[in-house]
Parts: sequence; structure tokens; C-alpha cells
Amino acid sequence: MKYKSTEQVLKIIKDKNQIRNFGVIAHVDHGKTTMSDSLLAASGIIAPSAVGQALALDYMKDEQERGITIVQANVTLHFSKDDKEYVINMIDTPGHVDFSGRVIRSLRAIDGAVVVCDAVEGVMTQTETVTRMALEERVKPVLYINKVDRLIKELRLTPEKMQEQLAALVANFNGLIDTYAEPEFKEKWKVSIQDSSVSLGSAKDKWAINIDLMKEKGISFKDVFEAYSEGGKLEDLVKKAPLADAVLGMVVKHHPPPQVAQKYRIPKIWKGDLESDIGKALLNCEDDGPTIMMIVNMTFDPAAGPVAIGRLFSGTIKDGQTVNLIDTKREGRVQSVNFFMGNQREMVGELGAGNIPALLGLQDARAGQTLSSVKGIALFEGVQYVSEPVIQMAVEPKHPKDLPKLVEALRRITIEDPNLVVKINEESGETVIAGMGVLHLEIASSLIKQAGVEVVTSEPLINYRETISKSHDAIMAKSPNRHNKIFMAVEPLEQDIAEMIRTGQLGEMKDKKEMTRILREKGWDPDRAKNVMRFDSRGNVMINATRGVQFIQESSDSILSGFEDVMKEGPLAKEQMRNCKFIFTHFVPHEDTAHRGLSQLGPASRRACMGVAIKAEPVLLEPMLGIEVRVPQDLIGNVAGVITSKRGKIIDMQQKGILNIVIGEIPASETFDISEVMRGQTAGKAMWNTHFKAWTPAPKSIQAKLVSEIRKRKGLSPDPPTADEFIDKE
Repeated sequence: MKYKSTEQVLKIIKDKNQIRNFGVIAHVDHGKTTMSDSLLAASGIIAPSAVGQALALDYMKDEQERGITIVQANVTLHFSKDDKEYVINMIDTPGHVDFSGRVIRSLRAIDGAVVVCDAVEGVMTQTETVTRMALEERVKPVLYINKVDRLIKELRLTPEKMQEQLAALVANFNGLIDTYAEPEFKEKWKVSIQDSSVSLGSAKDKWAINIDLMKEKGISFKDVFEAYSEGGKLEDLVKKAPLADAVLGMVVKHHPPPQVAQKYRIPKIWKGDLESDIGKALLNCEDDGPTIMMIVNMTFDPAAGPVAIGRLFSGTIKDGQTVNLIDTKREGRVQSVNFFMGNQREMVGELGAGNIPALLGLQDARAGQTLSSVKGIALFEGVQYVSEPVIQMAVEPKHPKDLPKLVEALRRITIEDPNLVVKINEESGETVIAGMGVLHLEIASSLIKQAGVEVVTSEPLINYRETISKSHDAIMAKSPNRHNKIFMAVEPLEQDIAEMIRTGQLGEMKDKKEMTRILREKGWDPDRAKNVMRFDSRGNVMINATRGVQFIQESSDSILSGFEDVMKEGPLAKEQMRNCKFIFTHFVPHEDTAHRGLSQLGPASRRACMGVAIKAEPVLLEPMLGIEVRVPQDLIGNVAGVITSKRGKIIDMQQKGILNIVIGEIPASETFDISEVMRGQTAGKAMWNTHFKAWTPAPKSIQAKLVSEIRKRKGLSPDPPTADEFIDKE
């Protein structure tokens, strides 16, 4: 049944026990959006006949054409069970790894996840990634096993064999929960067929069952089997066991209402004082507490401007209310509070805690920010992205007069997708966009075209990084006026510490004592641990190891500016540096302030960092992608051949039903034409996907050639500088 009116919904949500917030997460192509269509039809949002063709939540043109989900979509569903009415807020998320940033942000707004898994292919890498992310956010999973018809039609399994295969899949999924869930949730959150936290069905055929429904409607496995083997029986099954009843029934039964979920989720995602009034309001999801909301998604409405969608954790939000954007210390005024009724936005005037409001009027808001009616509250924990932008391309308008339009289009796209990075090269004036993969960039450029800007794009280029391969003792560099001396040493930074810096566990925002403690636990010398001058977000650190030197406090900003310059543009090819530990060992400043300003100390520090980095044998790192290829048995050799011919290597081979899966890794720079080559070698029978895996040193045999190519592309001389250009002798 469809909602009768907004009033009816607002009445139901007065009782928080009748709200559920959940998301649909899965591996690409396992049938999430088709399943979501069935849920929409059950709420009367789309015509039942359009299910599976409408892909209603894929409303972007590219999504419809490519048959994949790119943006997460919000919908509100209505569901009745045992004479109780529920309002269910659902977010359909993308499965393709290039868009995993959107999945991670969506998880912040929901309390439960329906993990969709293909009955034949089972638990795939991306299923594992999204389930891990959900468990890290304390979002409770339930399992929907899709495409059960394939077990009968393609694999021709008997009912007994079918049950074995399904039981094995459930056991694999529980293995993920065992591996990634926190100790207190490991047992509680395991799924089982017996308690209906697992449903099975076929989204394409619009039916699903779980134990509760089988008991209630008297359906058995045999009925499912007969539905496919005897003509005309399928419709009976769909009538008896509509997909929405099983999936939404599972959500209502196993996913917690917001006030229950927030008691265990808030301590994980909010780092403020839980004993304070604000902390208590958040834990208890109080309507009369301060208004506190986290924005998880920005969309752009051509008529209304930016729309900020997020989870309201405490308080009530109203039209005309003034709120603080805590991250950027700005104020904003909410023009109107909206709510997704089905997939349409409706104005509701106000909404209480535990809901997912859509706010108009906040021009400066961005995904990931904390909104609050109280100034200066603790922020929500930053969202940890799994991969980083590794591929970039230059875009320019075909007609120079369109430049302002291009800038506006890019601004809109980056509001909606913070994982897309736009850089403008100040020297050449070119605009570069960097994304997670080739697909990510293709979608971005087609969005620019839809905004009415004709653009010319360059070939995609790979981003590289630089690091050092060994330690080097202090060297000395002088300032341009020769009156200040800076001594700098360098060592490779431990991998786990660099990772903590990049994910924000160590960094500017954190407490100094806490950081010193972490570093000492990791085996750092106490003096070094407490004298960190700067954590650079790329995973580098600068330590002050000088003793009894004058003017160090007031000079530190100038010295850090030199360090930052080198971290942005390393010595080999002006690519970002990572995993370096610079140690500032001694400083001989000029007595007079006028002679030791930024214009003197900045360059001196830059020369010192550059000189010592070159001495420490820098290497160029290239992005390595994991690749997973699904292919028939007889073509495994061909696939392995393609991967090894591209400087890749095979790591593992697995068999799943009739399919074989080849798992390997391959340098990103070798993947531009992989679709043509792979198609040619396998007659189009291979399906594959790639995901960012790690930065690895480019092989010695091609290192020098690569460096000179990147330098030429950037308009630099082909050979990197030598240390002598930066280091001064006494």
C-alpha cells in the first residue's frame, strides 16, 4: 500500500519503535537495484509491471545506460506487519568499487544493512569490503541470497544439494562477521536461516522466502523447486511470497529502531563526552535535545540548489532554523525541511531525531560535515575511504567562453562526490580531475556534458607517488641570504604509522598526549614522540630534534612550509611524497627577525628536505590494482596470459560452481586497453573488476624511463635534480 498522506507518515514516526533506517549493499551485479524495485512496487511507488526494468533508483542517465548504480538513492517505504505500521528509510548504494566512497558515507546514516549476495557466485571481494565497512560502522547486517533460480535452472541442483550450497554461503558470510565484527557483536549478529535473518529469492522473478514466511504461508523448498520445473507455478509463488514481505519483514524484525541503535553506534562514531547533556541526547536519540545531524550525501536540485541529506541523531530540525556547520565554523539557515515520501521530496516543516531529513538552503554544506544548533561540539568521526584517486585526466572547455560554466559544473559534481578531486595547475592553467578509476572519470565527464558544457578531455593519466628507500644522516642547507642554516635528516616512516596519519587517527585534530602515547606504544623514543611538529595528511611526519636552539617556536611555520612544499612535489617527478619521517636536527638562525622571515626560512627548509630526500635514494611508486576475473574453465590460461603480459601476477584461483575466478594484481598504468585485450583473448566471456590495492615501487628496469616521461609531461627537464643543487657545504 502507498502512503495516504504526509500526515499519516508523520503520525507513525512519532513512535521511534516504528522507524527503521537501512541500506542495501552488495557486490556489483548481484541484483541490489532489481531487488529495490520490488520493494518500491510493494509500497506503490512504481508500477508492479515495471519491476526489474524500471531500476527506478538508478535515475541518472548513465546508470540506466550502463546498468549499474552510481549514486546512492534515498526512498521511504511503508510496511505493515502484525497490525503495526512502519516507516522504513532505505538507501540503495552502488556496488561498483569506483563508487565505494558513497557506500561508506551512506552507512553512517543507517542502522542496518541488507547484504545482497548471488546464490551461484557467493561471497565476492566487494561483498566482503562492504560488509567489513558496515561492521566497522556498527551497522547490523542481514543476508538476502538472490538469483536462487540459477541454482535450479543453470546448475540443475537437487533440493538437497541446493540447501547444502545455501548453507555453505551462509557459513561463509558468518565467517566475515567473525573476522570483522567487534567482540560484543560477533555472536549476536551472525545470520541464520532458522531465525529469518536470511531470506532467499529471485529479485528478477519478484519472490523471496524466509522461515517466518514459510511457516506463515505454508511454503516449502519443494514449492520453490516446482515453481521452476512446472509451468505456470511461478506466478503462484510470487503471489504467495512477494519479495517485499520477506526482505522488509527481515528488516523490521532484525534491524534496530534508531533509539536502540544509537546507544551502541554513537560511542563509535562520535568522539565527544558521552556523560555530557549532548552525549546523552545523542545516545537516547532525544527529540528535545540539541539539533545534531551528520550530512552523508549532497545532491543538486536544478530548481532548489544543493540538498543536504543526512541522519538526525538528536533534536528536532525545523524550517527557518539557524544551524552551525561545525567543520567549517560557518552558520547556515535551513530554508525547508523535507522528507522522502517514496522517491519524491515532500516539505514537512520539521522532523525529529532518528530520521533522514533532506534540507534545502545550506549553500556551504558538504558531505561528511556535522550540523548542530550548539557551537563547538565534538565532530562525528571522519569517514574512512577505502581507496584513493589514482587516475586523472585534464578537462578543458571546447569553447573558451564556457570556462565559467565548466567551473560551476565541476563545483556541483564535487559537492555531490567528494571522492572526485579537482586540481587546477597554476602554471599551465589546466584543470585536472582525479578519480578512483577509468569508469569514475567517464561518469564525471558525462555529467559535465549533461550540464551543457562541451569539453575536450586528455587521455587518462596515472597518479604516481614518491618515497625514500633508506635513511640518511643530517645535511645542511642555507637560506637565500646565506645567514640561516637548517640541518635535516630523514628515515622511512613505519607503514602502520603512515596509515594512521592518512586515516586521521594521528593528526592535527587529535589530543597531543594521546598521540604521544600511541607513538610510544609503537616503539618510538619518548623525546621524538612528543616533539612531532607536523603530521602531513599524505602519511609523512616532521620531528623537531633540535636542542636548546633559539627562535624555534616563531620559525616553525616557515620551516614547515618548506617541508609541505616537498611533500606536495617530491624530488623525482614532482609527485606527492608518502611514508617519510623528516628529522629537523639543528638550526642556526640569524639574530635579526628581518633576516629570518618566511622568505628566507621557507626556501632553506625546502632545500634541506629536498637535498636529504635525494640522498635517501627516492623511488617512484605506482598504483597497483587488484583484479578479479570470472571466466569459464577453458579460458583460464588466456586470462593468466593477459595479466602476466601486463606486468601483473596471479595470486589465486578459485572455483565457484560453473565459474572460475582468477585473482591477481596489475599496475594501473597497464589497464587502459585491458578491456579490448581481454575481450580479444576470451571472446567476451570474461567478466572482471579491479580495485585499488597498494602503492608499490615501479620496477627498477622502467623507473628511470617513467620518471623522465612524467617530467617531460610536466614541462620539466628530463633528468631529476642532484643532491648537490640543494646541499650547502659549510
